[in-house]
Amino acid sequence: MLLAHRPPGRTRTVRVLTAALACALTTALAVADRTPAAADTADTPDVEVSVNAALGLGTLDEAAFGVNTAIWDAHMNDPEVATLMGDAGIGAMRYPGGSYGDIYHWEDHTAPGGYVAPGTGFDDFMGTVRATGAQPIIIANYGTGTPEEAAEWVRYANITRGYGAKYWEIGNEIYGNGHYGAGWEADDHPDKSPAEYARNVLAYAEAMRAVDPSISIGVVLTTPGDWPDGITGPGDSADWNHTVLSMVADTIDFAVVHSYPGGATADEALDRVARLPGQLREVRRQIDRYAGDRSAEIGIALTEVNSNVQQNSRPNGLFAADVYMTALENGVFNVDWWNTHNGPTEVNEVDGETDFNDAGLLSSGGCIGDVCQPPLHTPFHPYYGIKSLTTLGGPGDTMVAASSSSDEVSVHAVHRADGDLSVMLINKDPDTAHRADIDYASFTPGPGAPVVHRYARGDTDVTRVAAAGDGPQILPPYSITTITVSPQSGGAAVGAPGAPRLTGADSTTATVSWPAADGAPVAYEVYERTGGANAQLLGTTTDTSLTLRNLPPGTEHTVNVLARDAAGHLSRPSEPLTFATTSPRDSTCLVTYRVDTSWSSGFVASVTVSNLGDTPINGWTLDFVWPATGQSVQSAWNAQVSGSGTRVHATDTGGNALLAPAGGSTATFGFVGANEAANPTPTTFTLNGTVCRTA
Repeated sequence: MLLAHRPPGRTRTVRVLTAALACALTTALAVADRTPAAADTADTPDVEVSVNAALGLGTLDEAAFGVNTAIWDAHMNDPEVATLMGDAGIGAMRYPGGSYGDIYHWEDHTAPGGYVAPGTGFDDFMGTVRATGAQPIIIANYGTGTPEEAAEWVRYANITRGYGAKYWEIGNEIYGNGHYGAGWEADDHPDKSPAEYARNVLAYAEAMRAVDPSISIGVVLTTPGDWPDGITGPGDSADWNHTVLSMVADTIDFAVVHSYPGGATADEALDRVARLPGQLREVRRQIDRYAGDRSAEIGIALTEVNSNVQQNSRPNGLFAADVYMTALENGVFNVDWWNTHNGPTEVNEVDGETDFNDAGLLSSGGCIGDVCQPPLHTPFHPYYGIKSLTTLGGPGDTMVAASSSSDEVSVHAVHRADGDLSVMLINKDPDTAHRADIDYASFTPGPGAPVVHRYARGDTDVTRVAAAGDGPQILPPYSITTITVSPQSGGAAVGAPGAPRLTGADSTTATVSWPAADGAPVAYEVYERTGGANAQLLGTTTDTSLTLRNLPPGTEHTVNVLARDAAGHLSRPSEPLTFATTSPRDSTCLVTYRVDTSWSSGFVASVTVSNLGDTPINGWTLDFVWPATGQSVQSAWNAQVSGSGTRVHATDTGGNALLAPAGGSTATFGFVGANEAANPTPTTFTLNGTVCRTA
């Protein structure tokens, strides 16, 4: 049955005031030589934070926190690097370094056209990987290599040396080979189309798996909303992602995307993290479309990320923490910062500090003119942003839903395997100290004092501060604060159910099945995330399958399954499952929506409306909702089109008002649209109040 239900176990608001934190805040503000505005009185919160432990967002993978390395970096394998990366919880290291992946020949350790530093060979790299406690992610040379060369690298790595290298990408940013105009990626193939890349991916995968069938093969995709997403190249029938996935979805193990949101400042890049969930959701939709039932077996890796602006600055440190967790919460298993060392490019002042716009986590010790960086290996702010994640969670821990009432404060939460729950609060405001209350659902904190870690102005490292007193949590300007609480005793006596899967769906129902939970569950409950940390109970069953009913047509839903024990306690949530209902097959109207041409920030689309009913329609209105907030209509023809927020309303022009019955005539209108990030297709169209079938 379908029920609206507030999740069980919501506790009173927990307030914690850290005396040391307040003291350090005063010191930090003095260091910054500014007096921030007070959020309110000391006992009054101005930010409400909600955490719902019943809504799981996925499990942190061993490779979750990663970093890139580059063979032109003579210091990539210095012992200090392994120590620093180990301290930051780095679990994956990518090699041989971005675009160098497409010119690098591993056997003779050369990269024609590029510089190769001494001491950066594959075995040297693997020594650093092992000393760090990480695993490698390797770029097989597509641009100037062959499947045979890649297969021999697999043989050397996993058979000869026993390194157990699991993740292998086929090339790096191959869409930048000139096929769409811009060309920075080496590609010696005469045919530089996405179809040729896909054909070669199949050849690489076959050759490499013949050596070691256990490896995972990754394919290069464009990030939705970023160039050249949506562009159909010369001689192609579709854009890069749709062409590639249509040919390799049965073969690959993971998809690779990169993100450099840019902007005029790191603050602007930090704001653009909000685009990432929609971009990653569109990648998953594309994989779903072409992989079908196999989609759940295909992961997504964000193997390069940085803001690309003011890259050593404190706000870029906040960006690092926020973008890692945002990506991981939205279906990515691995995030890799670009880069370990990179070098200074320009000198500016950001937040009272010198910024070299150096993409590295660690200083290269370089100079621009007479302005020099701190000593080699000195960590920049993004390093501490990533290191802060070690206070939030680690491999095997469960990310759970959290929300903030303020756009200035990002929040992430992790339910640890040991039972503790950690909440990270990122205050993006450079001037104001905010005060936050935390409300927990499906988790009851115990009586002990929380553990608080912080990275803020005046801190030289991620710092533990003593928790004391009662009141809202103070969040210094430009800071990362993590609060960890232990649970009350007496948790559930059953484990989390296995990962759910969709076994059938139509326009109003969906059937979900899952492996049984460990222990002796007396019932299972299916919860849907309705936004932020809010949930509704969709149904209860004693079986390991449930048909969810009365769902709106053409809508997406993300659900978790929880088990309840005999004492009434709920288990941890299952892995999340996102599915969509279909449009109604028996509708009396039909809508065809088609993107005729597109570019990274805009598109031209046409919409065709048909009347499948028995009586004519004389005068029509068509309504639909954009799936993403950044989508809009700029101009239109053959219809009067208006919009409000994500809602679009189109009416006939008089000359095309008549729609003959039984599909005897159609009305087609077009428009120029804009998209700030991903450009997903609308799924639900309503003609004169009737939900239509979509083609």
